[in-house]
Amino acid sequence: MASWARLSPSIVEYFEGEDFYRCGYCKNETGSRSNGMWAHSMTVQDYQDLIDRGWRRSGKYVYKPVMNQTCCPQYTIRCRPLQFQPSKSHKKVLKKMLKFLAKGEISKGNCEDEPMEPTAEDAVAGDFALINKLDIQCDLTALSDDLRESLESEEKQKGKSSKREDANELIQSQDIEEKLGSGEPSRSVKVHTVPKPGKGADLSKPPCRKAKEIRKERKRLKLMRQNRAGELEGLQAQCEPLSSSPPKAKSNQPKSLEDLIFESLPENASHKLEFTRFLCSSPLEAETSPNGPDCGYGSFHQQYWLDGKIIAVGVIDVLPHCVSSVYLYYDPDYSFLSLGVYSALREIAFTRHLHEKTSQLSYYYMGFYIHSCPKMKYKGQYRPSDLLCPETYVWVPIEQCLPSLENSKYCRFNQDSEAVDEGRSKEPDRLQVLYKKAIMPYGVYKKQQRDPRDEAAVLQYAALVGQACSERMLLFRN
Repeated sequence: MASWARLSPSIVEYFEGEDFYRCGYCKNETGSRSNGMWAHSMTVQDYQDLIDRGWRRSGKYVYKPVMNQTCCPQYTIRCRPLQFQPSKSHKKVLKKMLKFLAKGEISKGNCEDEPMEPTAEDAVAGDFALINKLDIQCDLTALSDDLRESLESEEKQKGKSSKREDANELIQSQDIEEKLGSGEPSRSVKVHTVPKPGKGADLSKPPCRKAKEIRKERKRLKLMRQNRAGELEGLQAQCEPLSSSPPKAKSNQPKSLEDLIFESLPENASHKLEFTRFLCSSPLEAETSPNGPDCGYGSFHQQYWLDGKIIAVGVIDVLPHCVSSVYLYYDPDYSFLSLGVYSALREIAFTRHLHEKTSQLSYYYMGFYIHSCPKMKYKGQYRPSDLLCPETYVWVPIEQCLPSLENSKYCRFNQDSEAVDEGRSKEPDRLQVLYKKAIMPYGVYKKQQRDPRDEAAVLQYAALVGQACSERMLLFRN
């Protein structure tokens, strides 16, 4: 891994988004448009700054939707893990996993109603069509190839050929999904009306109570009977841990995400789930820092092994301020475990773990939120979360954004009408160019190139990446 003291600069090739192409979300054949660049290499700081300006990578291709022109505007969304509390549906997924591991129980619920994102091939099909048109080699299967090579390398070291076969079967059979899984589903609002004669509740009898309330009351009374000191100590007894083991939460407080994920299993558990992590190939340069996370910065595969068989692999980027979710590969035979939701919750917990040592690393980026696409709105259920203003690049709580998105697909979230993009390109002549194996400021380069089309492309690139990145990254010009 490279250290922060001796980093190679990012090297990129920029492509203008001239053509409209098929949208992977609404399927409009000519509705989507984006700008993109090919990252030959990229530092984690540069990529952090880019995703904070609405960019996102797919393999080595980094793209930014043209928000006010594309049919489905894609807003960068981030979750705040330090304040995150799992919803009821999140808890159901975690409990479902625990029941499966402990007793082998398979939920009878239908997992098909959990929204999933379109495949990565659909989402960026037009971007790759643009790359192919420019005769630049790019293949979505590269991620699968990276995974296979990494797995095979690992198996050679461990001498376990059976796992390699499992991994190959997984790669051949599974779909490549950009994650996450479903959030808590929306609920219908019940309207209470006066019952008709002969129907409805009997007003002469006490109102019915929920079973949960009845169970709480019974528990409270039982504790009071068991405690000689009376009602006060009886109520206090509810606040004591149910057992002396550390993972248990207090009975009258909700369990934390970590309590739910790492709940201990019985010794005779039906299944064993293992979790491993290792570096993978990507344009991001692996880096270490004295104050950074122990795993370092860069791109990682997170493997999920069930009884010695790999069932899912999550691809994440560990950046200076966040963990960014990239893809989830999973075995469709285990879709009943809601692996998209489960892996997202594991990654949120992982972000909180990294934050313990690296305080500035405190966000979980979930990719894009598309309010007009039902399959993408579920990300808003991972609360609290923020959306990125597409004009000023400031973060705004999603609750403040939703009313505007109900009225218009494209919105400026920053309510300050005088606010501007503080990171905008102010001095394009300081932009760094790599030309004929020489590094030079754009002010020097443009004296050698009089093509107005080239100048327009460079200035557009500078506006999209911002002043800081334009001065650090090397823009390759042929």
